[in-house]
Amino acid sequence: MGSMGIRSGLSELATVAGLVAETLRPEITEYATRALGTIAGGNKLMFCGNGGSAADAQHLAAEYVVRLAWKRPALPALALTTDTSVLTACANDRGYDEVFARQIAALGRPGDLLVMHSTSGESANLIEAASRARQRSVATVGLLAGDGGQLKFLVDVAVPVPTERVSRAQEVHLAIGHIVCRYVEESLFGDVPTHTDDPLHSEGQLST
Repeated sequence: MGSMGIRSGLSELATVAGLVAETLRPEITEYATRALGTIAGGNKLMFCGNGGSAADAQHLAAEYVVRLAWKRPALPALALTTDTSVLTACANDRGYDEVFARQIAALGRPGDLLVMHSTSGESANLIEAASRARQRSVATVGLLAGDGGQLKFLVDVAVPVPTERVSRAQEVHLAIGHIVCRYVEESLFGDVPTHTDDPLHSEGQLST
């Protein structure tokens, strides 16, 4: 790959990220506020999505349970994309459209927050998940792209990244998820503690 291709791809990502910073700050702030309120209130975060977005859901749930930037107590979060027995049983017995909604019916509690990753906003299983979440008094956030699709109108907070390119949208969704997780960490536990085991901090290579 030539340097022009590398530069073009990264420049495109930077442009999309810049647009998000300029136009979606209120929506991201609302997402962060709800995530913090959910955990501070003793409830949990749930994440879901399809394909690459499923991987992002799993990634972000792990950041809360384990850590993002430094050592701190575990935070309650789970990905609805990782239990292969539940996913395959539900897809086989009830249909793939129910794979997330069925888990929400089993695990969702009033006060929880469901974060859905979707670049189309049209996935039937996410639309069903949003509906079931509403029935269970579970709040919803949609990390979306383009015009947001149907899901934009079914969630409590819609964050539609202004691009039609799936890869760029997913990259920015993950960045937004990290920003929100970092906000939750800092709000609950303060700034970077001196006993951090993050090598970038301990070696003085990263300032905050």
